[in-house]
This record gives sequence, structure tokens and C-alpha cells, in this order.
Amino acid sequence: MMELQTATAVVPRGERRKRQRFVAKRWGNVCFWVVIDGERLPVNDLSLEGFSVQWGWPLAEPEAFPFVIELEGIPDVIRGVAETVNFVLGAEGGMMGCRFVTLSRDAAERLHEWLTLHVISTATIRISEADAAAIVSGPSLV
Repeated sequence: MMELQTATAVVPRGERRKRQRFVAKRWGNVCFWVVIDGERLPVNDLSLEGFSVQWGWPLAEPEAFPFVIELEGIPDVIRGVAETVNFVLGAEGGMMGCRFVTLSRDAAERLHEWLTLHVISTATIRISEADAAAIVSGPSLV
């Protein structure tokens, strides 16, 4: 996935995430939400490249769609367009993986800030803001 630093970034299909994914929960509670077609859904994981969300069925074809990401307790939102890239069936239904297709520079910066704060607040050891930002910006650790 390329850096989302322009008003509209186009991401080539078929490429896997290269950034660290973060579980979208704090102390067992969902803290990131996505609104798709007017339905507010808990985010499973989130990165600078995309997110996954529980979904009942696989889509027949990859599909681009507008979304809104919300952080619990924060009135601001992140808007953009994502596309479906995969679907994994699990015990509680399916998990749909989505990649950001367009994200404004401001939205990308806000997402980086949110994820940096998320890393700081969920770390089991004390971590600096600079270290958290480097983790968010860096490659996947898994």
C-alpha cells in the first residue's frame, strides 16, 4: 500500500497490508467504529492502510464504498473510500478486510494521531509518543 499523502491515493489491488494492525479495543471495549451504508459497526482491527469488520457474508466482487470511522468519545470523524479485499469465515460469522482507496491528507494525519494515542493507552509498559508514532508508521511486526 502506498502512503496516503495526497488528496486521493489509489492503491493497487492484490497487495497485502504492510503496516502494523491494531486491535480496535481498549480494556475489552470497542473504541473504533465504522459507519457503512448508515450502519455503525465495531472495527475489528485498524491500520494506516485499512480495517476489518465483522460481516455476515462475502461479497461476490470487490467493492468500493464510502465509510466514516469514529473513535469512541471523540466528536471528530474520518471519512474516505475503502474497498473490500478479502473475507475470512470464522466461528461468529465472517470478517471482511477493507483497504483505504481514498483518504484526505487531514484524515490520514488524524488516523495516525488516533492510532498513536491508541498505542500509548493500550501499551503494557510506559511508551513515549515518539515510540508509539514510530510503531504506527512502521512495518507490520507480525
